[in-house]
Amino acid sequence: MADLKPIKRSKLRLMLGKAYYTLSRYALWHSGKLKFADNRLTEQFKYIYFSHKTPLLRELKDVDMQYQYNKVINLKHAVKRIDGIVIKPGETFSYWKMIGRPTSKKGYVPGMVLYCGSYTYGIGGGLCQLSNLLYWMTLHTPLTIVERYRHSFDVFPDSNRTQPFGSGATCVYPYRDLMIRNDTDDDFQLCVRVGETDLKGVWRSDSPPRYKYEITEKNHNFKSEYWGGFSRHNELYRRIYAIDGSFIDEEYITENHALMMYAPFIAQNSR
Repeated sequence: MADLKPIKRSKLRLMLGKAYYTLSRYALWHSGKLKFADNRLTEQFKYIYFSHKTPLLRELKDVDMQYQYNKVINLKHAVKRIDGIVIKPGETFSYWKMIGRPTSKKGYVPGMVLYCGSYTYGIGGGLCQLSNLLYWMTLHTPLTIVERYRHSFDVFPDSNRTQPFGSGATCVYPYRDLMIRNDTDDDFQLCVRVGETDLKGVWRSDSPPRYKYEITEKNHNFKSEYWGGFSRHNELYRRIYAIDGSFIDEEYITENHALMMYAPFIAQNSR
């Protein structure tokens, strides 16, 4: 198990590291090594493979609700860039390549951003809700997740959690990306929208679904670290079923390790 003790780096080291990974990401996007999906259709594919929704507003302790409202504005801008995107066989979807850099000129506003175990505010903050949604939905399809980053810190206590711990995907423009490749023989279409109360998403296909999926966790535990504090761990697995419900297989997805920014085993709420 990896050592989760935080590493303190100088501002110069952080700046140089960010510049390096940013340039590396731009080079990948323009290298021609990958065929990126860029075709969007307004007409929706016939078959629904999986759909999901998450609430737009969540009251968090010591967090001004205005930043939650700002998050909704940011989500609306981002959704416009990816709604209807079609991933053909052999193509790869890049979350940040499609959305682009969130800037104030594009209409993005300050929202909450998780950073080094705490939170701050930045232009375009809150877009992790969209990457979380896409990752969770994609786990329920035969599409291949080729790049995803887990959250390194567990900042807020569970509040009405309905999904296993670690089932999201963090995003930092442009190098912490979510990339999804279509290794099937069918076209897939991503449809997302910001509703009145929820962020809603659907993976659609031009062929009827062949499988159903169930995401489970194993070995979920809390650990007291030798240097102080607590960490949280689990493993995610995917059970594959035929459309008639018969079990086919179970496969390993990933493992998650995060530093906890609150004390475990103590009843807390998010207000």
